[in-house]
Amino acid sequence: MAEPESPETLENPASPPEEQASYVKLAMRNMVKKRGISLRHFFLSTAGLLGLLVGLAYLTR
Repeated sequence: MAEPESPETLENPASPPEEQASYVKLAMRNMVKKRGISLRHFFLSTAGLLGLLVGLAYLTR
């Protein structure tokens, strides 16, 4: 017969959350490292969205 697990093992079977970096923290670190690319993608996305909206407004006027 197997021994019952201790409460510590039941509460936290994997590693503690402090050791694992969160997805948000990793994304922020990646954005800081690649600042120019992130800004370029942001402005391209903004320009594309504005172009799409203006184009649709023109076509459906």
